[in-house]
Amino acid sequence: MANYHVSRRADGDWQAKKEGADKAGGIFDTQCEAEKMAKEFSANSGGGEVRIHGLDGKIRDSDTVKPAIDPNPPKDKVY
Repeated sequence: MANYHVSRRADGDWQAKKEGADKAGGIFDTQCEAEKMAKEFSANSGGGEVRIHGLDGKIRDSDTVKPAIDPNPPKDKVY
């Protein structure tokens, strides 16, 4: 399982970086591209969490990538 963070670099590009890594797994022009690749990287590593940081550096969203288990699954009251 591998968790990834999507954040903006000082040069204005976006990076997909594995949690605890020294270097980014990929550098991209847009946040959307970085998020897509971070999810792909995580899925290829057995799933995990992808945390997307806003321009202020704070986490603004977090997605669970399968086959990892979502720690806070939505509560479906119909089924």
